[in-house]
Amino acid sequence: MSNQKSVAIINSKAPFSSSNGQDSLDVAMVFGSYEQTISLFFHGDGVYQLIDDQQAELINKKDYLKTFSALEFYDIEKIYVCQTSLQERGLTQSRFHLDNVVTLDKTDFSDELHQHDAIFRF
Repeated sequence: MSNQKSVAIINSKAPFSSSNGQDSLDVAMVFGSYEQTISLFFHGDGVYQLIDDQQAELINKKDYLKTFSALEFYDIEKIYVCQTSLQERGLTQSRFHLDNVVTLDKTDFSDELHQHDAIFRF
């Protein structure tokens, strides 16, 4: 019997509005280091975390978004974004700093989310 659990981490906050984005990445990498199955979900203002070329230094913040490049080392490859959240903010996937993001409509986003054993919201 495997102890491996599937974990969903929901990102719903803008990248530099609080520590939530950095905290969610830290949690993802901790679970990943214990070989848990991790999926990242982005909706609401959390979709801004996926946008390339942000300049955190202009607001005196550390640019934790560079940490996304380490996800592959933790086998975190399932990354989902809510299509409605993108549309409401006038964003497209072409602006993402990651190539492996899957865009899902609200129903598929919810269905995929609820396939996990545990859900953490940031």
